[in-house]
Amino acid sequence: MALDSLEQLRKHTTIVVDSADFDILPQYKPQDVTTNPLHIMTATKLPKFNWILEKAARYGLEKSTEAAEQESAALLQLLVTFGAEILKRIPGRTSTEVDAIHSFDKDATIRVAREIIAMYEELGISKERVLIKIVSTWEGLQAARVLERDHGIHCNMTAIFSVHQATLAAEAGCTLISPFVARTTDWYYKNRPQRDYTGWKGPGVKLVDEIFKSYHSKGFKTEIMAASLRTMDEISKLSGLQLMTLNAGTLAELRSEVVPMTKSLDADKVSAMANGHPKDIKPVFLDNEEKFRLAMFLDQPGTDKLDEAIRIFLDAGKETTALLRAKMDSLVNASA
Repeated sequence: MALDSLEQLRKHTTIVVDSADFDILPQYKPQDVTTNPLHIMTATKLPKFNWILEKAARYGLEKSTEAAEQESAALLQLLVTFGAEILKRIPGRTSTEVDAIHSFDKDATIRVAREIIAMYEELGISKERVLIKIVSTWEGLQAARVLERDHGIHCNMTAIFSVHQATLAAEAGCTLISPFVARTTDWYYKNRPQRDYTGWKGPGVKLVDEIFKSYHSKGFKTEIMAASLRTMDEISKLSGLQLMTLNAGTLAELRSEVVPMTKSLDADKVSAMANGHPKDIKPVFLDNEEKFRLAMFLDQPGTDKLDEAIRIFLDAGKETTALLRAKMDSLVNASA
């Protein structure tokens, strides 16, 4: 009996589930799990997770009498509780995201990341099992540099839409990057329609392929985890990548299909082709903010999609905070 597409893919790429709903994990048996502000918001609204919402609300009320501090504490508790429940069900790592409101604040990102790790460690969870997910702005990438270098905290750089972001992430020593495949291609469908973006012509697929070749030819250790994957075509072209994070709908589709999933990307071949190239490659962006910002400014698709992603994450964070505020208020009123 032929293996379904999911099991074929699993031979070449580590499967990561993209969801905060930890109840679905046993059916897909992933190594790792990622969450993002949208997943957290969606899960928080589910009645079955009301206990997590209430636990976080009570935590926020215990931490402060100031509304803003209550909400901040409650949000971190919510994120860590979801993460801890996920880790009970998988052998690997989970990604917990720093609120997008800190996307342009290096120091705040470092502070919040360390708070998240401290909360996990209070639960007996090693920081080795947690990836701090940070939006890939200049400030976010510099915060990750400090976290990795000075605190041994591993970072997942999210909202990667350009080779420039990926280059700086590797130079900064980030553990992992998440380039967004379908969302990258969306820009081209919207702004340059009536062209063929299937297969290797897809801008999102080409972006990941370019990053993959760059990393393995230069000897970068940063892992690549393709995100925002929607079609069998995108997935098959990127089979062989270290990791892919897939939502429940896509996983179910892969399980129901017998589309061949062969190894399209081969790190060994890329590395072999690069033999003889100098390995002491000088950093392009690491300490050159002006150069990075100019490169991003000139990359309209990358800049537009990064801005859009931050706005989406901000809106989701605000909605989740509103749910926490409402729950805290109801608890206060009930005890009055």
